[in-house]
Amino acid sequence: MVVDGLTTTKSHYGPNETVSRLEAAIKARGMSVFAHIDHRAGAVAVGMALRPTDVLIFGNARGGTPLMHLAQTIGIDLPLKILAWQDASGATWISYNDPAWLAERHALGGDAAATVSALAATLHAIVEAAGAGH
Repeated sequence: MVVDGLTTTKSHYGPNETVSRLEAAIKARGMSVFAHIDHRAGAVAVGMALRPTDVLIFGNARGGTPLMHLAQTIGIDLPLKILAWQDASGATWISYNDPAWLAERHALGGDAAATVSALAATLHAIVEAAGAGH
């Protein structure tokens, strides 16, 4: 599955363990988890079925504020979000917006390059620490 601007990596763990590992990896990097949205629980609450689908909203002002100085519209995409989800075959995946795609979407320009690169490296490290990737 390829979605423009979305990075998706297979997790080596089930959905619950993946979410726990993501939360730990985020906090280990000095960021805050602002919200955990359990879409499956929401579906169950209204009598519907849904495979595990969890969103973590996280970050810190040190990373996002410089980008909002360049284009406040990026505030719609910040704080960062990461999705852990299970497909129909039972595999667990992690997806997140590519910071370079976000920078292009909001026309941040070259002044954002260092921050965008740092965000991309951080997201990659979080996913790797959570047990996804190679």
